[in-house]
Amino acid sequence: MTIKKIAVIGGGTMGSGIAEVAAKSGCDTIVVEIDASLAEQAQKKLEVSTEKAVSRGKMTDGDRAGLLNRISFTTTFDELTDRDLVIEAVVESPSVKASVFKTLDEIVQKDGILASNTSSISIGEIADSTNRGPQVLGMHFFNPATVQPLVELIASEVTSEETLDKVESFTREVMGKHPIRTIDRAGFVVNRLLVPYLLQAMHMYDRGQASKEDIDAGMKFGCAHPQGPLELSDLIGLDTLQLVAEVLYDEFKEPTYAPPPILKRMVTAGHLGRKTGKGFYTYE
Repeated sequence: MTIKKIAVIGGGTMGSGIAEVAAKSGCDTIVVEIDASLAEQAQKKLEVSTEKAVSRGKMTDGDRAGLLNRISFTTTFDELTDRDLVIEAVVESPSVKASVFKTLDEIVQKDGILASNTSSISIGEIADSTNRGPQVLGMHFFNPATVQPLVELIASEVTSEETLDKVESFTREVMGKHPIRTIDRAGFVVNRLLVPYLLQAMHMYDRGQASKEDIDAGMKFGCAHPQGPLELSDLIGLDTLQLVAEVLYDEFKEPTYAPPPILKRMVTAGHLGRKTGKGFYTYE
């Protein structure tokens, strides 16, 4: 089976970026959202992103028109019966993902591959909600998906080599990304290394060791990082970071993975509406 027909479940920041990459690669692409309003927002995101690409000389008007022509938006799973590959990019919740995969398993053609863009949740647990474990894997893209070249391919205990080979080839040769393989352990490769670094920066800031600006400047100008750890935390999203840290801590029980008090306080304050904004540089 050649991968030509793609679906992306979820049209948020990651989902819309993955869909753009798929359509740009020449794939017939469907984006699924839970309601018409969110589907419209996802479509708008994609239109704005491709508009910017044209204005920056990264894409021609003709290429943009072709790309937009290859993408459709829907609020139903019923249109996914013929998909070769479905990439889930919904909220980082095991129960939500399990529900999505159970539905996909019942609808998508029997040879179709199901992938999750999860950054930390067990692929084995997700695959367990289906009857096609060998055809389930993780495809973890990085933000922004249209720019970042890395894609982690995560194999559960039952993911087949055939599935991995097929998706690795597609990711590299069609999508133009750089895939790496890893086994199914919380955080995979990047987040297992990255999250403790981000959490330590939060601890330093919370203890008054340095200002947020100086912590970030230290890593940008001392280690040539494009962004400091607190800036990067804002980009990822504090809610997402807390969820990932909790998954890592639950699996490894190592203190370096435990969400620091300041992260919990900021996430709670955001949920209760006590603060505006979403992070260290946007809270008021």
